Amino acid sequence: MTTPAPARVSHDARQRTAAPKLVLATTFMGIFLLNFNAMAMNVALPGIGRAFGGSMAGLQWIVDAYTLMFAALLLSAGALSDRIGASRAFGAGVAVFTAASAACGLAPGLGALVAARLFQGSAAAIMLPSSLALVRQAFPDAAERARAIALWTVGGAVAVAAGPVVGGVLSSILSWRAIFVVNLPVGIATLAVLTRVERSPRRPTPLDPYAQLTAIVALAMLTFAVIDGGENGFGEPLVLGGLGLAAVATAAFIMIEARTAAPIVPLGLFRSRTVSVSVTIGFVVNAAFYGSVFVLSLFFQDVLNLSAMATGLMFLPMLVVIAGANLASAKAAARCGPRMPIAVGQAIFALAMFGLLWMDEGTSRPVIAAMLIPIGLGLGLVVPSLTAVLLNDIAADRAGMAAGILNSFRQTGGALAVAVFGALVADRREFVVGLRVALSIAAVLLVATTIAAWGGFRPVSGRKPSPSSATCRWRRRRRRRLRACRRRGRG
Repeated sequence: MTTPAPARVSHDARQRTAAPKLVLATTFMGIFLLNFNAMAMNVALPGIGRAFGGSMAGLQWIVDAYTLMFAALLLSAGALSDRIGASRAFGAGVAVFTAASAACGLAPGLGALVAARLFQGSAAAIMLPSSLALVRQAFPDAAERARAIALWTVGGAVAVAAGPVVGGVLSSILSWRAIFVVNLPVGIATLAVLTRVERSPRRPTPLDPYAQLTAIVALAMLTFAVIDGGENGFGEPLVLGGLGLAAVATAAFIMIEARTAAPIVPLGLFRSRTVSVSVTIGFVVNAAFYGSVFVLSLFFQDVLNLSAMATGLMFLPMLVVIAGANLASAKAAARCGPRMPIAVGQAIFALAMFGLLWMDEGTSRPVIAAMLIPIGLGLGLVVPSLTAVLLNDIAADRAGMAAGILNSFRQTGGALAVAVFGALVADRREFVVGLRVALSIAAVLLVATTIAAWGGFRPVSGRKPSPSSATCRWRRRRRRRLRACRRRGRG
């Protein structure tokens, strides 16, 4: 019996069916790289410190060099992606990120490692908005696009959960350098898949290089002043000079943005209470999360004497919970409106920070791991609903810009928290005291933004009010009064 010849499929049909899957595959790998490096690096810090003899300030810069450039360049990365085409921007970002990872793995000293991390963070800032733009272009149907974006976020969630564990295993069995070497095959594979993706169109989107430069200088100088002040004292001339330069650069940024026709951060957006509250919450939530992960990684290894692998496993239950909490946040927002999961998530997060204040060297390791789970639950509830409430308040043509501003504020919060919390635990003899002060700061800020969330957002619900709701009761009373008035009029 002869096998029937396969039906011939036109080139256009093959492109329509294959291209979206290829786009999703390549963006999935790209977003995995970003989140994996952000989380895996924390468990490797003590090993890097021992290898290079670095101080606490050096360890802070390893983290903040990446986060600083990521935060600052996110402001204009979306516009750059539109200007040169999302596929080109994403490809350039992946190429630079892969090359910078190789430089990190081969770094002969702390200075070279920090410099390579700056390039990694710059590439990450380009990759994030361009990857999302590629997904949006590949899936024009709204329902298919929603499913694709959900899968795109899975790449980030998997990397966040796997980062500390895989980073700990690689650091314990091989070396901290292996964390960066792992990026190379993933980056090369991503570029290979990207060559089969159709090129994105270019759009004449304006750029604002002067504002972008002042934003980088302001954030870099502020971070430098906090890190150096924690190590050498805040009265040092270099620290004071850094703070002064940060203030001047911030003022210059505001002046440029107020006068330019196409600002990267339209100041008028902040007249909206929703926008102001959203970016503040994003800043505080990331500060609490990344700051606490930074100091807890050091606490587990330097105080409790855990290995890098055991440290990664301590974080695993907390990070696994985030993915489930993301789904719960979406369902809660659809049922009750986004205000509820944002406020409840932050309240849970704050309670977790207060609970960790009782932790010391004698606390059971499983108990500590269990105490970290509410952090993942709180973070997972907040972030999806926070993004949704911001985008719902913004015109569609400004949605990308608003998302970039929110993510920039979030990354800035993480960078400054690592600088501040690291300064608090710089004295190893008083590490536990500094850890408790850092966690207390995070808890107090979370309580403040919980109150702001409850009072700052309109209680918008994703469904019609139930007959027992206050709105419906008011409507029923109003209808009864109207009927009574009509009866009196007829009488």
